[in-house]
Amino acid sequence: MTKIAIIVGSTRPGRIGRSVADWVHGIAAKRADADYDIVDLADQDLPLYDEQIPAAVGQYAGEHTKRWAEVVARYDGYLVVTPEYNHAPPAALKNAFDFVHAEWANKAVGFVGYGAVGAARAVEQLRLVATELSVAPVAAQVTLLIPGDFPSYPEFTPQEFREAELERVLTQLETWSKALAAVRA
Repeated sequence: MTKIAIIVGSTRPGRIGRSVADWVHGIAAKRADADYDIVDLADQDLPLYDEQIPAAVGQYAGEHTKRWAEVVARYDGYLVVTPEYNHAPPAALKNAFDFVHAEWANKAVGFVGYGAVGAARAVEQLRLVATELSVAPVAAQVTLLIPGDFPSYPEFTPQEFREAELERVLTQLETWSKALAAVRA
């Protein structure tokens, strides 16, 4: 069975990303073609990138890096839930991508962004990072807007059509994750 991680990209106290990830998981868990788990970066205890040898070499020294490598390696694809901070993804999320290398390769990634502009700029930057790591970004994405999807901020109340948007992302993500399994083999 295809395994996909729903990565909660914010570690900030008071973040709303976990409620978005829970919504994503509730919808994804009903699907028959993949298993979805929530991977919360706040639970991973990753410091700022502290490996002496670049991740591309694959010689991880830190126990936290080795644990993170095992988490990343166990999945066939990723659905990243990200806010946008100052026109960019959260530092903790970029940091998590930087820590390991080969474990990301030849897998697929989709994005659910939230913020004033649905994290569109943050997702664009993450697509570049993913491509450099040989992760294939799917075309569909969900862009949750503060005015429409969080009308009583910080309470998350997605608009009705958001579920159909998410289903498109999940379908593309599952398709690409399965196809890339042959590349990894």
